[in-house]
Amino acid sequence: MKKFLNLLKTIYYYLKSSYKIWHVRQLQEDDLVYTTKTNVQIGVYPGRKPESPYDFIVKFREPNKRERTPAHVHLNVEMYVKHAYNPSLTLQLKEHILKMLTQIKPVNSFPPSLQFFKQEHVEPFKELDKVGEFTVEFLLVVTELMAIQEKTNYPEGSLTESLYKDFGVKDRFSVIQKAVLKRLR
Repeated sequence: MKKFLNLLKTIYYYLKSSYKIWHVRQLQEDDLVYTTKTNVQIGVYPGRKPESPYDFIVKFREPNKRERTPAHVHLNVEMYVKHAYNPSLTLQLKEHILKMLTQIKPVNSFPPSLQFFKQEHVEPFKELDKVGEFTVEFLLVVTELMAIQEKTNYPEGSLTESLYKDFGVKDRFSVIQKAVLKRLR
């Protein structure tokens, strides 16, 4: 009997989250969280964690490309690409991100709003846009949204912060491996 009730509960949460995703997939321009200067649209969808009613999934769409879901590993590799180009400026960007991460609070509404990012935060790091796949503007917005997601779902969690603290301190392999292992869980 207990297994049957658990099955019903699972089906209920699956249907509920599937409906939310279907409903939000009708994203309109004003439903997006942010659009970068290069027209990359960054949005969110309701997540599937039944224990976290404000869970969300970050997605982005570059012009004329399919929608993708960023992962910690993507952001870490991008930081290493930028670090190879300009180590000191990338380490300053890291410090800016760590400062931002201390300001992030969990959310209790959907969709979330940016809590820290301002367009003027991009200017000091503009030089780093010359290399890599993502702009600094994109990195700052997506990192903030992923941090909000983490704080909302795991208030005591600190993977995002841990990865940025380790960047430039620990060897690349261990930092990227930590980000990859997070993706596999």
